[in-house]
Amino acid sequence: MTLSDTTRLMYDLEGTVEENLNRHLAAAQDWMPHEFVPWSEGRNFADLGGEAWDPEQSRVSPVARTALEVNLLTEDNLPSYHREIERAFGRDGAWGTWVHRWTAEEGRHGICIRDYLLVTRAVDPVELERMRMETMQAGYESGDKPLLRVCAYVSFQELATRLSHRNTGRYTQDPLAEKLLARVSTDENLHMVFYRNLVKAALEITPDAMMRAITDEVLDFAMPGAVIPSFARKAALIAKAGIYDLRIHHDDVVMPLLRYWKVFELEGLGQVGETARDELAAFLKGLDAQASRFEDRRAAALARDAARERPLA
Repeated sequence: MTLSDTTRLMYDLEGTVEENLNRHLAAAQDWMPHEFVPWSEGRNFADLGGEAWDPEQSRVSPVARTALEVNLLTEDNLPSYHREIERAFGRDGAWGTWVHRWTAEEGRHGICIRDYLLVTRAVDPVELERMRMETMQAGYESGDKPLLRVCAYVSFQELATRLSHRNTGRYTQDPLAEKLLARVSTDENLHMVFYRNLVKAALEITPDAMMRAITDEVLDFAMPGAVIPSFARKAALIAKAGIYDLRIHHDDVVMPLLRYWKVFELEGLGQVGETARDELAAFLKGLDAQASRFEDRRAAALARDAARERPLA
């Protein structure tokens, strides 16, 4: 799309943006990060004698710590995300209002998760800060994606983040962490709904271009946390634990949005849209098969682990 086409599309979508912004503000509850952190219990570490952090001080398992760290470090890269979203959406009108509201809400997520981790001594604070610095210095670069691809990407990404936070909270088996991350995942869901509705409107205005953008983002999707140190290893641990894996990505992220947009029922597409939809269908078939293979390998690995731990008769 040319610059003039993008400008015209943004004008056509302005009403949808404003409508969804107002809906979001009506649904989003005001909350403060400290509401989910036991400051009175955790701020004073005098009883620990000022000693260095030790894994025994953590109330959550090593895998839960890994998931919490990945979620937090992903949130920490917010300055880069703000730059990318503002580049695509601009600072004017309802678009700009949304960009700054979204950024403010995402900022709270990093604050409250970090407070929880540090106050409860769940992670090594020194190592966490080193990873934060490395992650933020790497930054995040979308590659100057056009507007429609940005809208498609953030729809999938916000839903993926919602599930990652929610499942992490459950996995910790800590009621406080679960309550906190449930609140964060509620925000992420509201963000997803905002972007999801923009994509739906764009499919009505420019169906071929939007279908192409959806397909491109499904095929190339990667979480923004991929720049985190040792991300591949950590993502593998998270997947093995069932917090976020290929099956969740296919069944609970990609497919619900495609169904909502009625991607495979949409009529009146031109050659560009039809070609994109065919590519999407073929990719989804492969993704489903890949998810099934991963589930089989995980089940076999868990069975082997259980056999090793079983006492001899």
